[in-house]
Amino acid sequence: MKRVYDFLKEAQTYYLATVEGDQPRVRPFGTVNIFENKLYIQTGKVKPISKQIAVNPKVEICAFKDGTWLRLAGTLVEDDRVEARKSMLDDYPQLRSMYDENDNNTQVFYIKDATATFSSFTAPQETVTF
Repeated sequence: MKRVYDFLKEAQTYYLATVEGDQPRVRPFGTVNIFENKLYIQTGKVKPISKQIAVNPKVEICAFKDGTWLRLAGTLVEDDRVEARKSMLDDYPQLRSMYDENDNNTQVFYIKDATATFSSFTAPQETVTF
């Protein structure tokens, strides 16, 4: 999991795919955090992605850096604890102008049943699960 976290942090931007009905939806994200030994992402409850995850929590993340790409598939689980939201926002203080752990909008999810695949054109594919 730490390797996935480091890759996403270094890439800075990753793309999160959800499903809305029968239509895939992909958008850029940048938040990733480790809290209580789980990998977390963050969004806002007012955004369409929040509703998409509520209906179907299976997601896929894709990121690219230095000639290697990562595909991370798993299921998102909301963690509604203030401590989890605070940990994320403490790691991304620039988001505090838009979010607060007590604002009833900030939403954090950890990924479970995760399969991460690292690929490139020059090295064998590697897969890790957590």
